[in-house]
Amino acid sequence: MPLVAYNVNLSTNNLQIATDIAKKVRYISGGFRFVKALGIELEDRGIVQVSMNLTDYSKTSIYRVFETIKMEAERYGVQVVGSEIVGLVPLKAIVDTADYYLRLENFSIDQVLETRI
Repeated sequence: MPLVAYNVNLSTNNLQIATDIAKKVRYISGGFRFVKALGIELEDRGIVQVSMNLTDYSKTSIYRVFETIKMEAERYGVQVVGSEIVGLVPLKAIVDTADYYLRLENFSIDQVLETRI
């Protein structure tokens, strides 16, 4: 299973908040089974980030981790200001995320144009 490097940016410069949220989602601290996470500071942007490796996106999805981080951030009065995928990502990981947020009915990856040409 390919690794997905995924980062979520928060509307604060408080590194402790990102570190605490990373602990909530990473497996070694009792979080999601296939997540490695840590909090890092993005000094040039004045914000912090929860930086993650999802080692099996089919078992712990991008959207599941994102929603958990968003919920935890709100507990601190902080918002998610963006996220990023670093490097390559499997199409299925993106399609699964789109399917979740758009609540697509009877959607199949075969409907993605690029898979048909």
